[in-house]
Parts: sequence; structure tokens; C-alpha cells
Amino acid sequence: MNTYSPEDLSRIIEMAWEDRTPFEAIENLYGLNQHQLIDLMRKELKSGSFKLWRKRTTGRTTKHLKLRSPEINRAYCPTQYKR
Repeated sequence: MNTYSPEDLSRIIEMAWEDRTPFEAIENLYGLNQHQLIDLMRKELKSGSFKLWRKRTTGRTTKHLKLRSPEINRAYCPTQYKR
């Protein structure tokens, strides 16, 4: 597995928790496929947090581009990044 800077690692975990960020976006930006991301999250999160994250992401259509509605063409809420 690649070694990531603390900033990149923080961003990867943040993106993994976001409901509308698909696994494919994380793979495109950081080179982690879904299985590698799960391994990274298992390693970096506390056990309870990891279980909660897995429960939250399992079966969630917004986390997979192929399962997403074609009407959704963004990876985040418009108010997420306030200026």
C-alpha cells in the first residue's frame, strides 16, 4: 500500500465518509480501489468507527458510480465547501 502524507490520509478518510463521494473518485485521485480503501480504513479508524463506516457504506448507491442516478453529476453537496 502507498504511503500517504497526513494531509492526504485525512482527505482520503474524509472522502470515504462522505455519502456522495464515490469509491471511483477516491481511486482516480489516490489510486486506492475499494478493497484497498477498506483495508486503509480498517487500519486507520478505531474498530467501532470502522464498523459504523462499513455499515453506512455497504449497499449505498451513491458510493458507486454504476449504481448512481445519472441525475447526480457532482461528488459533494453545493454547500459543503463554503467560502
